[in-house]
Amino acid sequence: MDDERFMGLALAQAHEAAAQGEVPVGAVIVRQGQVIATGRNAPVDGHDPTAHAEIVALRAAALALGNYRLDECELFVTLEPCAMCSGAMLHARLKRVVFGAADPKTGAAGSVINLFKLPQLNHQTALRGGVLAEQGSALLQDFFRLRRTNQKAVSRLRHPLRDDALRTPDSAFETLPGYPWPPHYISDLPALAGLRMHYLDQPGPMQEGSGPRSTFLCLHGNPAWSYLYRRMIPALLKAGHRVVAPDLVGFGKSDKPKKDSFHSFAMHRQILLELVERLDLKDIVLVVQDWGGLLGLTLPMAAPERYRGLLVMNTTLACGDAPLPAGFLAWREMCDKNPELDVARLLARGNPQMSAEECAAYNAPFPDKGHRAALRAFPALVPDCKTAGGAKISRQARHFWHERWTGQTLMVVGAQDQVLGIPVMRALKTILRGCAEAVVLKQAGHFVPEHGEQVAGIALSFFSHPA
Repeated sequence: MDDERFMGLALAQAHEAAAQGEVPVGAVIVRQGQVIATGRNAPVDGHDPTAHAEIVALRAAALALGNYRLDECELFVTLEPCAMCSGAMLHARLKRVVFGAADPKTGAAGSVINLFKLPQLNHQTALRGGVLAEQGSALLQDFFRLRRTNQKAVSRLRHPLRDDALRTPDSAFETLPGYPWPPHYISDLPALAGLRMHYLDQPGPMQEGSGPRSTFLCLHGNPAWSYLYRRMIPALLKAGHRVVAPDLVGFGKSDKPKKDSFHSFAMHRQILLELVERLDLKDIVLVVQDWGGLLGLTLPMAAPERYRGLLVMNTTLACGDAPLPAGFLAWREMCDKNPELDVARLLARGNPQMSAEECAAYNAPFPDKGHRAALRAFPALVPDCKTAGGAKISRQARHFWHERWTGQTLMVVGAQDQVLGIPVMRALKTILRGCAEAVVLKQAGHFVPEHGEQVAGIALSFFSHPA
């Protein structure tokens, strides 16, 4: 019964931590039935990463007793201690530790590891868990639920939704497989005019002797979004590189203008140019597929010094002075006849290796007809004559790639693609100065990055060697 009473006192400390904006964890230290010290989480307030409730209580108890050894003391804490706190408890020679809720992510008293059960250690501290666990767990859940709500409210205030746009609810993206990265949002680029754009921006760890660190700028096409690159990103990060993967306006987690007529080649290109400048991206390896190439291949000529490489997959430059590929024209006609195209079904058809949940993730940004303006608009935006929007800038880009490009170029082709497959990519290769021999993935279709582990391995090997 005393365990519950003392844990109740620890819970009171946890409530005080929550009131101060700290993660609600509290602790008390008892000696011979008397509370001699208390502690609550205070890393934020104290700018101290070690100021966990247990550490705060241990310090107070040691001062109270005038001894860093706490042999006859028991510590009660509302959450399973981490490795740091568990180590401190063992060093203090505590007689006993009692905790409340388990911590499956960092718990070092049985959930992840149990430091208290290691026979190699020269002191053994008795351990009991689960005391008033429901109360401690509920307090933590309420705290984080409120914090998420507040963060969403702040985000809405920082990036207000325009009247002529829609925003896919965050809940649509909560359980997507293989997409754990935190979102980044921007709305103050001039070309955005207040629309909120989403992008992933993940820095890889620095690696000694791993060669130059690059920024892989990954641009998706239609009807995909940054989810397309989830299989490539882990390998690129592990190798120490930075990965930036934006969602074009109208796609993914970015805002979705309601009218099809909002979308234009020039506007989307300008947004990407401004994003590269705002994020000050350097040593860029440009990674493009589908519309990611139609737009992305026009970017480097605006700032060649920022780019060192190109990874190009199943795309084209549409310059308006040659007929569009027959496969693309068939795709355009199909999209025109099927404005409610099931994107998940499209992905499943050409990617048998994908799970049903992964395919469904491609539908997540587009819960209804109102969110699908970009999907309807993009097929018609591909330049098909000299005066079409984007045709002139694409011809300038063609000249740049053929005459001025000095970086490395890797081409990876999905052989099963009937829209922008081998013949289209063979023609594109003649434009790209210094393009290495194309790597053909016989099993891959249009969405080549769905074979991302293989593609990333090829790219890391290729770009690790200087041009």
